[in-house]
Amino acid sequence: MPRSGPRSGRHRADDALTGRTIAAMPVDLAAMLAPSHTAMLTMEMQRGVFGTRSPVPDLARVVREDGVIANIRRLAEAARATGVPVVHCTVERRADGAGSADNCPLLHVVAKGGGGMTAGSPAAAVIDELGPDPADIICPRAHGVSPFIGTTLDPTLRSLGVRTVIASGVSVNLGVLGMVIEAVNFGYTVVLPTDATAGFPREYADAVCNGTLALLATRVTTDDVIAVWTPSALQ
Repeated sequence: MPRSGPRSGRHRADDALTGRTIAAMPVDLAAMLAPSHTAMLTMEMQRGVFGTRSPVPDLARVVREDGVIANIRRLAEAARATGVPVVHCTVERRADGAGSADNCPLLHVVAKGGGGMTAGSPAAAVIDELGPDPADIICPRAHGVSPFIGTTLDPTLRSLGVRTVIASGVSVNLGVLGMVIEAVNFGYTVVLPTDATAGFPREYADAVCNGTLALLATRVTTDDVIAVWTPSALQ
């Protein structure tokens, strides 16, 4: 699978501009994902993103066809069982739109009724497949396209002693890309289970993963993460 990564050994990233390998670093995934300093983040896994009124229906279709929701659910269940916090990064708006600028084409579409996303509405809720569990943390934002700037996400993670974040959700085109960049800028190590993310078109999502996210995050699979959280692996 073109977006998968190593469980251990050496992690390599290719420079999209030169084609040369520009990084080769040892990866100890078990240490990187130690439950004591790891949190799982989901990005915009909300009913209004995947429902019949989704403003991005092609993305919603790819997510369901590729089993992304099932993989995120498996990750969340494994995280909860291991004591790893699950944080849902959501987008929601006031009914009157105050505090939510429509300053780019995507936000303009959302504001015109592509899913609603009004705070407290069914559209703004996390999808049923992810619960959310009562122990999960919801971190909403009312503006922009990524989850760290201007929200409580960073102080929440720091209060929990988090140093590594697992990035999941949608989309590789924008939201997950922003999540990863901001996490790195805030000093976190990022692990990216590529089968728990999606973008559209698929070929573009693969290019973003291989040409950009590979420089910022350790790319793995859902099974890789779950394997290091098994009781025997944690002993």
